[in-house]
Amino acid sequence: MSLTIDTLNLLADGPVPDVNPTVPETLKTPTGTILGWAAGIGLGLAVLGGLVGWACVGIGHNSERGGLAARGKQAIIWSLVSGMGIGVTSGLVMAFYNMSQG
Repeated sequence: MSLTIDTLNLLADGPVPDVNPTVPETLKTPTGTILGWAAGIGLGLAVLGGLVGWACVGIGHNSERGGLAARGKQAIIWSLVSGMGIGVTSGLVMAFYNMSQG
């Protein structure tokens, strides 16, 4: 039990002591700006796709267009998947970039 507690304390302090990964100053502004805009635009489009999907579901269920409701449900699912993908990808890009600079 004591070994487990010691390991958890070590990991809580940080797996690599005295390391503070940062982007170099010359690349901090352009890289952060490009990744920020790309992630922001992508997430905005994912939200817009979700809203359009919900609108299609509402219109399809209140009319005789069952296919429109089915496509709307698919749009909602894919907008959620794309939003999660954008979030994970932007985090991974910055993590790998910071690891390569260390």
